[in-house]
Amino acid sequence: MSVPDYALDDPGFYLDGVDAAYRRLRAEAPVYWCARAGFWALAKHPDVQYVSRNPQLFCSRQGILVKDPMRDGTMPEQPPSIIYMDQPAHLRYRRLVSKAFTPRMVQALEPRVRAFARQSLDAIAPGVPLDFVEHVAVPLPLQVIAEMLGVPVEDRPRFKQWSDIIITAADLGPAAAMSTVQELFAYFFEQLDARRRAPRDDLVSALALAEVDGERLADDEVLMFCMTLLVAGNETTRNLISGGGRALMQCPDQRRTLAANLALLPRAVDEMLRWVTPVKTFARTATQDATIRGQRVAAGDYVVLLYASANRDEEVWGPTADRFDMTRAPDPGHLAFGIGPHSCLGANLATLEARVLFEELLARFPNFEPAGEPELLRSTLMNGIVRMPVVFSQ
Repeated sequence: MSVPDYALDDPGFYLDGVDAAYRRLRAEAPVYWCARAGFWALAKHPDVQYVSRNPQLFCSRQGILVKDPMRDGTMPEQPPSIIYMDQPAHLRYRRLVSKAFTPRMVQALEPRVRAFARQSLDAIAPGVPLDFVEHVAVPLPLQVIAEMLGVPVEDRPRFKQWSDIIITAADLGPAAAMSTVQELFAYFFEQLDARRRAPRDDLVSALALAEVDGERLADDEVLMFCMTLLVAGNETTRNLISGGGRALMQCPDQRRTLAANLALLPRAVDEMLRWVTPVKTFARTATQDATIRGQRVAAGDYVVLLYASANRDEEVWGPTADRFDMTRAPDPGHLAFGIGPHSCLGANLATLEARVLFEELLARFPNFEPAGEPELLRSTLMNGIVRMPVVFSQ
């Protein structure tokens, strides 16, 4: 029996029934040709890992999204984001901000992260239905990345709107977010000018004064960096927290175990990362002919990495791969942060934020239940939840 013609370029594919489709792909067509969209899709963990770790064979510069404007020439003229760069440029640009995300630097942020978490949770009234996304998942990562960028408190409410609209461009095309990007760039251009006159201890100042190969970054390069840091530092962690909260409601026994022993949180967050996989897909382009599981992939072919499928691969996690289980053995290597040169720069920060948030949440409200059906984000890129009504109790 042949595998169905899965619409991997349609955001609707990634909603109801996607896990069953992933299981079938892993079993019957792990290297799958999506004829309607003209790309290969990799469903198994070792194959996604192989492509990610070999950027000389599979490059980023020709596109990284399922519906990438780089593929059809509709990408507006602008400096490339770091996520589109290949070596050696990628490494040089990554080093400009990597020091802010080392384990030591991130650990130093914990008191501030905890203060933000407590501040957002102070507004929660037990017994009253509220949106978990808006009240629990959104505030913390947005406040943290805004503070790291040096954005004043009074300007931060705009950032969620900007970030959300930019994410929609992954499926709707760059025109859908053009006015938002221009507004965001105008804002950071003012911040950039101020930092060059009076530098501060923040990422915008670091970028304003940064040099690559002895040359100062152009303004538009810095602006692209700021946009990438804002969206990546906000959207992914928000969706990890939302998806992690949903998993704990779907598995109340595990939620109760975790609330009774918060020392289990590091393992629980690792399992949330595997289970949720906030970024569903990225893509690469083959730079030369390659063979994956006996399937020839020609030079120039587009290859989509199905992270969410790879993170449920029975070959890696065994027969319980399709269950949320925070008590399973130490993680053998989920791909929620990617792997290889383009692995997530903010992995340490995202893990810290999720751990601290759930520590504070479960200490106050060990019980929380659904108060309605969640609304899932329609996206080929982000595994997100738009709204999730919840009631908290002690």
